[in-house]
Amino acid sequence: MTALGLMTQATGHGAELTGLTHIGGKSKKRVLILGAGIAGLTAAYELGKLGFDCVILEPRPIPGGRSMTLRRGDTIKETTGASQTCEFDEGLYFNPGPSRFPQWHVTMDYCRELGVEVQPFVNLNENAFYYGEGDIGPMSGKRARIREVKTDLRGYTAELLAKVADDEALDTELTAADKEALLDFLHYEGGLSGSQNEYKGHNRRGYKVWPGGGLQEGELDKPYEFSELLQSGFGNLFHRANEYQYQSQMFTPTGGMDKLPMALAERVKDQIIYGAQVKEIRRTNPGSRVVYTVNGEDKELTGDYCICTIPPTILRRLQTDFSPMLKNTLNIVPFQNSGKIGMQFKRRFWEEDDRIYGGISWTNLPVSEIWYPSSGFMGKKGIMGGYYLFGPTSDQLGRMSPAERLEFALSHGEKLHPQYRAEFENAFSVNWSTIPHIEGCLAHFPQAMLKTFYPLLIKPEGELYLAASWASHLGGWQAGAFEAARIAVKSIHERTMAS
Repeated sequence: MTALGLMTQATGHGAELTGLTHIGGKSKKRVLILGAGIAGLTAAYELGKLGFDCVILEPRPIPGGRSMTLRRGDTIKETTGASQTCEFDEGLYFNPGPSRFPQWHVTMDYCRELGVEVQPFVNLNENAFYYGEGDIGPMSGKRARIREVKTDLRGYTAELLAKVADDEALDTELTAADKEALLDFLHYEGGLSGSQNEYKGHNRRGYKVWPGGGLQEGELDKPYEFSELLQSGFGNLFHRANEYQYQSQMFTPTGGMDKLPMALAERVKDQIIYGAQVKEIRRTNPGSRVVYTVNGEDKELTGDYCICTIPPTILRRLQTDFSPMLKNTLNIVPFQNSGKIGMQFKRRFWEEDDRIYGGISWTNLPVSEIWYPSSGFMGKKGIMGGYYLFGPTSDQLGRMSPAERLEFALSHGEKLHPQYRAEFENAFSVNWSTIPHIEGCLAHFPQAMLKTFYPLLIKPEGELYLAASWASHLGGWQAGAFEAARIAVKSIHERTMAS
């Protein structure tokens, strides 16, 4: 389509903020940045290139926000009082927040600019499983390979379309040549056979007995029935790996997602004050003033501008000079929770027993998705993602102890993988609503809010800016934080150059 001029080719805009020059002889402006997550670090990094003086206040002892990686010895104490210390073996890790990004996100450009090595993230592995229970027909309680379900559903659907195309009813819509081309396509796409355009199974779904040496040509298994596939609802999961965000192959930093914020933090390390908990955000007309606490002592900073990346769950409790409309908007931002669990197993049974190397199994179980690691293939041990949840179920998990969350993951996951309990060693669960100084995960705005309240989040109030993934159209993605920070940087630069 690109060659025919029917579709433009994505080129990406790169990490560089084009058209912005160093402020040079302009009086140096100080920018207070609240939070050392991706948005805050990016703002300081880009403003530093342009000649601004930045100070980042970060309440935690590490940068990155939700762009976190868990390794042996890491400890988290939740707002509930529950505490966990990571017991993963040396060299193993788990990303409880962002874990992947598509090729078109600006995140890729920052990895290139900062020298952060990336590796493929296997988002779709058709050797993984679909699994469902309940009122889903004959396939309830049976795991099915993704490739089997996809091949059969496409085959049966292609068969129906081929029969319609063979009917005279299409004569008014398609020419004879069009019909022939359509049937040819459906035969190839659906794996149909014979003049009756029938789907009887295809080797794309795999084999009951795989082809081998000698006389072993392979034995196909019987396809699932069309009706049972439709009742299963598995077809509704196909989109999880072909949306513009969720592609079959995505990317992730080699060695853990925190490699990216750590690389950013290294560029601005002299500007970060760790352990600084913000108490007040004030506008000084012009400029800003922030009161914060370090080691129990109140301190104060003033600046020409302020970029706030603090999550709305925290901002709602602070003393601020925000307008009543903005305060009201922060109170209703749909900031959702999310939860993940990383589970270490003493044997990579998903590879050895089930031939699954990376990817995700999708289920209608409360655990939703089960992730297989995209690195360390053929190693002795590995860490699987035992669940990845949003909404009410993640809220429920937030009220559970770590031990209860583990049992939740084990009891549901063993339905798909009976090896779970025998091979399990240890786990670490993260529920973002109970992580101090974050208390939530992402925001997705209903269409009505996008036209009414959302514009208030991205519009500066005087010299105060909000910049975060939750104030973007890319809620939850690191690209949303990058983009929001870049917009704030550009605006501050333009105002400075115009003064």
